[in-house]
Amino acid sequence: MIREKMIAHDVGQGGKFRWRSHEISRIEGLSDAVFAFAVTLLVVSLEVPKTFNELAETMHGFGAFLVSFLLLFAVWFNQYKFFRRYGLKDTTTVLINAALLFVVLFYVYPLKFLFTFLIDRFTGGHGEAKLPNGDIVPMLENQGQLANLMVIFNLGYIAVFGVFVLLYWHAYRKRRELQLNEFEQFDTRQSIVESLLNCGIGGLSMLVLAVGGAARASLAGIVYMMTPVVMTVNGMTMGRRRRRLEDRVNQIGSGESLAEVSE
Repeated sequence: MIREKMIAHDVGQGGKFRWRSHEISRIEGLSDAVFAFAVTLLVVSLEVPKTFNELAETMHGFGAFLVSFLLLFAVWFNQYKFFRRYGLKDTTTVLINAALLFVVLFYVYPLKFLFTFLIDRFTGGHGEAKLPNGDIVPMLENQGQLANLMVIFNLGYIAVFGVFVLLYWHAYRKRRELQLNEFEQFDTRQSIVESLLNCGIGGLSMLVLAVGGAARASLAGIVYMMTPVVMTVNGMTMGRRRRRLEDRVNQIGSGESLAEVSE
């Protein structure tokens, strides 16, 4: 199992955050099964192509599969790190994680459909799909359908990161029970802020649709291009704050050492 291999090689254990779980819990086993099923739903084609034209048609959907797979993997990896860092198995964690799995399964088809449409348009296509009977039809018939697709995507995006807000907030509330040190508390708060910022981007896209209507559906999608900028600025800001925290802790440690020598 990939999760076991990653645990054995300490994959994802960066900074000064101690791991509180080195074993796979039953809830993680269930999560892996759900994520595996979600990836199966993303597969370009379950049937082996019989002709080169069918192979070419199958490969045409590879880009959407790749992007969707990477997004699902990012969600899975965040969940993996959460359980390694906090090792929580209480009822609240189980329920919140169940909500995450529900959203992931809900998210799969809209995710694949959206990126299939976008990649087809960006590669010079007309946003069309081939039906089993051979007919070629437009994937979206009008701007209103594009707006509805963006609403569905936004809801899924906000829900995923909203669940991570709840997970990290629950862990932060248990900081004394988990014996989180200053750095771990800081990193937990940073994870909450990062998830909230992602929710904010999805919320801004929804606002664009609410104000501009279907005519601004494309702009609602462009809003997501702000994500790397927002995450970079947040990373730089939180990085400076963490360095100041490290300096303060080091100064306190040096002061205590001098006090012990003087005694």
